[in-house]
Amino acid sequence: MLEVRKSAEWVAEQSTLVRIENKAVARFAECLGTEGIPVPHWDAFHHFRGSDEETVTYFLLLDTLNFCFWPPVGMQKWEVEYEGTLVSGYYALALALKKAMEGGLPLTNAHYLAGLSMGELEEILIGRGALQLMESRLQIVRELGRVLLENHQGRPEHLVAAAERSATALARRLGQELSSFRDQATYRGKKVFFYKRAQILAADLHGAFGGKGWGSFYDLGELTAFADYKLPQVLRHVGVLEYAEALAEKVDQMALLEPGSREEVEIRANTIWAVELIRDALRSKGREFTSPEIDFLLWNLGQEDRFRVKPYHRTVSIFY
Repeated sequence: MLEVRKSAEWVAEQSTLVRIENKAVARFAECLGTEGIPVPHWDAFHHFRGSDEETVTYFLLLDTLNFCFWPPVGMQKWEVEYEGTLVSGYYALALALKKAMEGGLPLTNAHYLAGLSMGELEEILIGRGALQLMESRLQIVRELGRVLLENHQGRPEHLVAAAERSATALARRLGQELSSFRDQATYRGKKVFFYKRAQILAADLHGAFGGKGWGSFYDLGELTAFADYKLPQVLRHVGVLEYAEALAEKVDQMALLEPGSREEVEIRANTIWAVELIRDALRSKGREFTSPEIDFLLWNLGQEDRFRVKPYHRTVSIFY
């Protein structure tokens, strides 16, 4: 998305707390090019697949709730059991919703979503440990149900169809119609755009449908990276992102960074712009990747312990 890419570049140019090390960008791109690391395949195990309409609804719900999985300090992380295995983080959410869909809960009914109770949401997300922002999650699902009823005859696929196969139009529409997808901030008096969850819905639909049907978008390559807390952790580990001493100390001590703060905005914006630079460096070596593909690659690396030597930044936010 042009507005996300341009505002990220502008923040990167103004940043004083976070900087991109260009030599590390080149080294990392060289490593990817030399090792020929492939983009991971779509993960069918953790995600639900039913009828086309059910699948679209599932991914809209998944990306509506796809934020803030880390536990408060001193509390156990949230985990969900599936087929005898405990799973945490994003995968726990994906499997919790998959179990709910497979169990026959009426998640495709917009009236049900609009009137969802806390008890019902807790049953859907049942697990062990602490999942933050439950009241916000409830209000966000209710908002989704109301907007679907008011604007799209209660049908999530109508919302997707209104974008006319444009991934960027879908992301913008989500941001316009649903406040929980309006992922923006203000930095030095200027509006900065991220749209992490709004963009990722198009990428998820593309992956789930193999680029066909509801996953067919003609401008998927226009999406940017999805600025969360795992990508900057990986980019910092490989030296692409460098933090000023005071910020590094806060992140390493797991101190909370306020949503929309200068620190948080610089981390997220520089993450997006660093991925663009990695993409350009790979292209110069004859390897074509979209920014979402590099994002997917980095996010999967972030699930490995070797990239967790230093913590990720902590921000309590509905946007990632």
